[in-house]
Amino acid sequence: MSCPSAGLRRCGSCPTTSRAALTVSCCPWVSSPVANGKPRGCKGLLSRCMDLMTNSKTRHRMAKKIKVLKQRAIEVSSRRARYKVDDVFFRPSRTSIDPRLPAFFTEMTRLVGIDGPRNKLIKLLTEGECVTAQQLKVVSIVGFGGLGKTTLANQVYQKLEGQFEYQAFVSVSQKPDLKKILRNILSQICWQECASNEAWDEQQLINKIRQFLKHKRYFIVIDDIWGTPVWRAIKCAFPENSSSSRILTTTRIITVAKYCSSQHHDHLYEIKPLSATHSKSLFFKRAFGSEGGCPLQLREVSDEILKKCGGLPLAIITVASLLANKASTKEEWLRIRNSIGSALEKDLDMEEMKKILFLSYNDLPYHLKTCLLYLSIFPEDYEIKRDRLVRRWIAEGFINPAGGQDLEEVGEGYFSELINRSLIEPVEIQYDGRADACRVHDMILDLIISKSIEENFVTFSGDKKLNALPYDKVRRLSLNYHAQEHIMVPSNMIVSHVRSLTIFGCAEAEHMLSLSKFHSVRVLDLENREVLEHNCLKHINRLSQLKYLRLDVRRITALPEQLGELQNLQTLDLRWTLVKKLPASIVQLQKLACLLVNCTELPEGIGNMQALRELSEVEINQNTSPSSLQELGTLTKLRMLGLNLNWHISNTNGGMKAYTDNLVMSLCKLGMLNLRTIQIQSYNFCSLDFLLDSWFPPPCFLQRFEISTEYYFPRIPKWVASLDHLSYLGIYVDPVDEETFRILGDLPSLLFLWISSRTARPKERLIISSNGFRYLKELYFTCWDSGTGLMFEAGAMPELENLRVPFSAHDVFPLCGGLDFGIQNLHSLKHLHVEIVCYGAKVWEVEALEDAVKNAAGCLSDELTLEVSRWDEEEIVKDGEHKLAEEEVDADNCVRNTPLSFICRVHEGYSF
Repeated sequence: MSCPSAGLRRCGSCPTTSRAALTVSCCPWVSSPVANGKPRGCKGLLSRCMDLMTNSKTRHRMAKKIKVLKQRAIEVSSRRARYKVDDVFFRPSRTSIDPRLPAFFTEMTRLVGIDGPRNKLIKLLTEGECVTAQQLKVVSIVGFGGLGKTTLANQVYQKLEGQFEYQAFVSVSQKPDLKKILRNILSQICWQECASNEAWDEQQLINKIRQFLKHKRYFIVIDDIWGTPVWRAIKCAFPENSSSSRILTTTRIITVAKYCSSQHHDHLYEIKPLSATHSKSLFFKRAFGSEGGCPLQLREVSDEILKKCGGLPLAIITVASLLANKASTKEEWLRIRNSIGSALEKDLDMEEMKKILFLSYNDLPYHLKTCLLYLSIFPEDYEIKRDRLVRRWIAEGFINPAGGQDLEEVGEGYFSELINRSLIEPVEIQYDGRADACRVHDMILDLIISKSIEENFVTFSGDKKLNALPYDKVRRLSLNYHAQEHIMVPSNMIVSHVRSLTIFGCAEAEHMLSLSKFHSVRVLDLENREVLEHNCLKHINRLSQLKYLRLDVRRITALPEQLGELQNLQTLDLRWTLVKKLPASIVQLQKLACLLVNCTELPEGIGNMQALRELSEVEINQNTSPSSLQELGTLTKLRMLGLNLNWHISNTNGGMKAYTDNLVMSLCKLGMLNLRTIQIQSYNFCSLDFLLDSWFPPPCFLQRFEISTEYYFPRIPKWVASLDHLSYLGIYVDPVDEETFRILGDLPSLLFLWISSRTARPKERLIISSNGFRYLKELYFTCWDSGTGLMFEAGAMPELENLRVPFSAHDVFPLCGGLDFGIQNLHSLKHLHVEIVCYGAKVWEVEALEDAVKNAAGCLSDELTLEVSRWDEEEIVKDGEHKLAEEEVDADNCVRNTPLSFICRVHEGYSF
């Protein structure tokens, strides 16, 4: 085969890339070293050098050719960049049956739970303001593989059939052939062009589609998009006319969905798993033909199977179809339940399901595949904390920073990307949009367990059964005593090469492996709450390569002094132990970056631990020396500091002042360096007055300040107003007034505010104006005596999503129109929790206030969840029936005097 032919074959059918390959392949320097007939080795090299040196004309001609070829290469490169084809075109893969094909032909009568999502999508596509409704709108469906994105898109497509002049439905897949996709679109909207478009290139196809749809109203579904480059290319084919055209895309990747629907007034729809009711309905219909067809003896095992399917329609249909062809005995169904996701069940439908789910895994880059497989260590339904996982990844060496990037930030990026790709489920979404933890869907967990076993990535014992592999190849060992109380690890298992040991559940001491045998372990994570004691750590000093140590063992009260010998230790997490004093040798750990404890005394010599980035939660008490507080200020890398102030120090001879002065001096130093988070707890009414005005200069990089105390600041500390980067604030202030909210409202980065008080100014409504809190997402206001509460003006807190606020039923009624709190002005609100303070109030006052809140909530989004609770309900004043009737008449008058815009219909579906 000639070089040009080989280049064309390698580059596929894209004309631009083919031309580029052809151009490069014609370079004379591509030829083999032996092509010119000269001998190889030193002799040949010397001969060729002599030829060049003795022929200046040849050298001149070669220089000119190099110059020409260099210019040609630049032109090829610019042409490729101009057309941006590198990320879009792939060599067409071998023809195979698309495993998603059945989704196109599912009959409506066989679908369950589709009506609500379909109707909502149709509403997103078709409704809008007069002007924006005429513009091109792109709506994206995003969700985990197997949730039914293609089926849902197809149902929307069929429902809207006839409402648009032209419609097309095309699939993209992981290795898109853009030319084929464009031809497919053209053939559906203009079949007359089918015969003539075979020879057209991508640009010609795009031009033809644009020209045809220029003044038409069209609806296009682009299914299964895996990347933004292919969307950019396809989007070029659709003109942005004013004909109310619509595009619907589906993808598993959140960032891709956002990119597709990133233009003005566009939308994103996140598809959810089926509810328990719909899951059961779908399962029984497929397995028995009707919902009531399940035999009584199979009900319990059916529930267990449905739990494993986790609302995933693909899994429910696949397993139900499999069971429909099996004997309806409990033993057979239990066997299928135990083999779901494993290599034991070789049913064809199960294999097809695995192919669909593995599409997402196969699309991952290598480093994310490794990080995902690592999650197989954790048990089923386990909530995996983000910080714990990232620190373990770092200790295992999975994080690959580039150009001085921070390891933890890169690791958090990996975590977010796995969520973005719908491979792990986010748990506890925080105020800044980050997930605090994750779970792995049972089906994905089964698949990555299978993959981990196949690649000998993790060895399991317990519910996942010990791997049938040679015991001298154990790299990561996960023991789950929750699932199996007595796990006997084979005595011939060689653990000297184990890199991580993770134990879940209560392992008896006699069943524990000796830690002294784990010479290579880097990660030791013991989650054994009640059984193990501190003597299980007596050989801890022999684990010289240990980087991560987490102990969730309640009986451990002390650590061995030999802990200081672990010179590679980076993370020490003791929050779930009863260790109150650290060994003196702790300060010898020069690489320790993260020290997490639970009210443990601040060690002497803390200044020696210069690698510390996180220190929480250390206790400062009468045993703490003032010099240790001073040394805190020398920890130049410290980003997070958690303190528990439990001091009962006499102020005789200035003793207390020495403590507070040294602490403030250290905080001031840290605030000018890397400090991002500070959390302070104090009880027994320890005063924090020393923090009111003394923190100078202010900690300009501080992002989170949180106190949990029995002490209340008399006002907002002066330095708080200077915190331009502060996004989270939890503070105790008494009393609160409008000035309090004005100061806090001016903080430009504030996303989360928890403010607690004992009293608000009586007879005075605290007005939240439209001038501040422009980006606040969450507000939690607690007050023992809330007075007449807060009033939200129109335009106030435009981004607020979560609100928890108290209202005193007894105090609001003396004011005219006292039932209007402006809640209906919070248009972004998603969760509302109102606490009705009942102290001193009458029954009708409490009930009228509850109704007013529900009416206001009814004016907001259909997505709003409302919770109304009562404080001090036992303190409601109970009068005689006659007097109560008179007061109810007064209440009716009060409600009638409330502005008409406030009295709204309570939206159906709210639970109060």
